[in-house]
Amino acid sequence: MCRARFFLTAILAAAFAVPLSAQSAPSNFGEEISGQFEGSARKLVALAQAMPSDTYLWRPMEGVYSVARVYTHISRYNYMYPDQSLGIESPMGPAEYGRWEEEVFDKDKIVEILSASINHVRAVIDQMSEQDLSKPTRLYGREVGQWAVLLQLVTHMNEHLGQAIAYARMNQVVPPWSS
Repeated sequence: MCRARFFLTAILAAAFAVPLSAQSAPSNFGEEISGQFEGSARKLVALAQAMPSDTYLWRPMEGVYSVARVYTHISRYNYMYPDQSLGIESPMGPAEYGRWEEEVFDKDKIVEILSASINHVRAVIDQMSEQDLSKPTRLYGREVGQWAVLLQLVTHMNEHLGQAIAYARMNQVVPPWSS
């Protein structure tokens, strides 16, 4: 009886064990994430440019992001994820990109910041080898492969691209790629 209980416990422990190391990147992940990133980046910049300047302070209701803040938030995280989880410092540091959401509202400045953040992510992706992508790192308190940081970055960007599309349509702006 004790022996059976021991084996049952061992089998259950093995079945539910969580891997302790980060998983390796899927093959060709760098190419795939780069393609996904580029598609989203083009849309974000095109939409930011298409939105009239006078809509940048608009928000659908109190307590939610304005148009300006959506774009500065994306830009901030385009620097923050590589900085905090990949050890790739941003050109200006967290104090600078941390203030944008609260302080920058000018359309031209925001498009410039967004474009620069996108170029930064391009450089990050381009410098990472397939081996780098599989190296372990930390993201939101858990160990992951570095590829998961890039996946999170693109997922985050796409979440707010959807938000920006909704904001555009609420302001009678048709996304340039869908007209």
